[in-house]
Amino acid sequence: MVSLAVALGLRAAPLATTIPNYSPFFLGFHFFFAYGILSSRTLKQWYGIDHNESPRYDLAKYGDAAVASGKITKKQLDMLKRNESAHANAVENYAFFVGAVSLATIAGVDRTLINRAGLTYTIARVAYGAVYILIDHPQWSQLRGITWWIGNLSCFYLLYKAGGRLNYSSN
Repeated sequence: MVSLAVALGLRAAPLATTIPNYSPFFLGFHFFFAYGILSSRTLKQWYGIDHNESPRYDLAKYGDAAVASGKITKKQLDMLKRNESAHANAVENYAFFVGAVSLATIAGVDRTLINRAGLTYTIARVAYGAVYILIDHPQWSQLRGITWWIGNLSCFYLLYKAGGRLNYSSN
């Protein structure tokens, strides 16, 4: 097994070493992250305002009533709303990541570049989720946009590299 530094191209690989492509790991992680970890159901269950019969409308239908009854605070309701938005964005963005990683892999982009882009995307998206959910200050929330762009730029980078391989490869 090669080290992470070798898989990212930060250290030279020993002779006759095949660099692994960690795309399957990144794809699995981001599916679980988008659909599981960032799902607002867990926090809504924690606060006791989850309604399984129509969970997508919990906050719109029951959020203000939960604040009025003292079950949760307005700040907690706002955080739950940001959690729903972070979840929706992660689900929407997952398809772009899948497409970029898959095309790069199929095109034969260097595995170290795919691994770097996948790790960059992962760090950016985890930071994005944390910033979106936990930060409610207008100025500090600008970090969300920065992390969003970093994640998307890593996907655009893979598409650019795949395009180069598909269109200009001498193979």
